[in-house]
Amino acid sequence: MANGQWYPPEWPARIRALASGELTPATPRRAATVMLLRDEPGGMGLRVHMLRRRASMAFAGGAYAYPGGGVDPRDEGPVRWAGPSLDSWGERLGVSPAEAQAVVCAAVRETFEEAGVLLAGPGPDSVVADTTGEAWAADRAALEAHELSFADFLDRRGLVLRSDLLAAWARWITPEFEPRRYDTWFFAAVLPAGQVTVETSGEADRTEWARPADAAARYDRGELLMMPPTIATLRALLPYASAAEALAGAAEQDLTPVVAEAELRGEEVVLTWPGHEEFTKHVPTGPRIPRQGRQS
Repeated sequence: MANGQWYPPEWPARIRALASGELTPATPRRAATVMLLRDEPGGMGLRVHMLRRRASMAFAGGAYAYPGGGVDPRDEGPVRWAGPSLDSWGERLGVSPAEAQAVVCAAVRETFEEAGVLLAGPGPDSVVADTTGEAWAADRAALEAHELSFADFLDRRGLVLRSDLLAAWARWITPEFEPRRYDTWFFAAVLPAGQVTVETSGEADRTEWARPADAAARYDRGELLMMPPTIATLRALLPYASAAEALAGAAEQDLTPVVAEAELRGEEVVLTWPGHEEFTKHVPTGPRIPRQGRQS
């Protein structure tokens, strides 16, 4: 492989099965992920927080990604909220206000669970300055174990979710031939003053603050494994010199969903991501997917 594009060995068989009508696509689960940004001291440029998923993970094991995860059904319930209205968030994300709240809640909750960074504060103009210590760690563990809802966590702490600290960046939907599918909104956020990232998640075995250009170059050399949405959003950060510039530039980003398309062309299946030609794959036709691997 010339670069670090994540391409599981079972994909060709699954692509052929989808193209021949033998595979029924799974319904995507709503999810959110956050590109957490900061400026390197001394004018050394923009950095983004990345984590490497453990190789044992069922989805994208060993790949570099950003903090994120699936929506909790409880994220649609009443929550202490600050920032743009749910109507405006719904319009930006292309979903109903209730769904928009759930997606934004998932983004903030997962960033706290996986990076220890909390985009919330005592009021609409403040943000928590320190999330280190045993009590915060206990809350993160309870959230991750689904023993505590995010709304109850905010209530107990007397905090409001600062949705204005997030900016929607992109939307990608897992290909139809994948058994685990996600409809994922990507957000950008600047690391709040005083807060630090901590290695809290059991899903990652390594974290780092990377310069987007360096991480993209390592991907191109095949040194870092990334899924198409990760490297695509990483490259989209390259024009920005600072975290503030990137956050402001989010308003110009297109949130049209990107989903891979698999098409039979003669003796091969062509896999494409519309608008992202670098990920195109040509898969020769061959043996069908084993019966036990089919989706019903």
